[in-house]
Amino acid sequence: MAERRNDERREQPAKVAEAISRKKERRDSDDRRDSPRVPMHFLVRDIAEGGSYVEREGDLAIGGIFWKGKYAALGTEVEVRFRLTGVPKEIRAKAEIIRVENQGKGLNFHVRFTELDVMSELAIAKFIDEHGV
Repeated sequence: MAERRNDERREQPAKVAEAISRKKERRDSDDRRDSPRVPMHFLVRDIAEGGSYVEREGDLAIGGIFWKGKYAALGTEVEVRFRLTGVPKEIRAKAEIIRVENQGKGLNFHVRFTELDVMSELAIAKFIDEHGV
């Protein structure tokens, strides 16, 4: 078998003759977005704290959400609920707070979805494609 592997080497890819140009300007270091955002309202509940959901205003992306708040969460895991126009079922997801930025007058929460069913993810992708900024 070792002899066969030596005989079947993959060819090296051809080198690009000209430089590849970017379609868009390079993002600045503060803007790490991978996808467009859509402003909306969410219901968020800190899993560690329990209790009821609190309405937050922020942005929706394919991989997670962003919102501004005044108080830090007790834990790093949250449950999120929201509705999308044209989608009859409420979207529910578990998410992880991956970054909190102190902006002086408040906190910016950056959150990544950790549990989201495929149909909800597809609905979010379609919604963002139609309404994204």
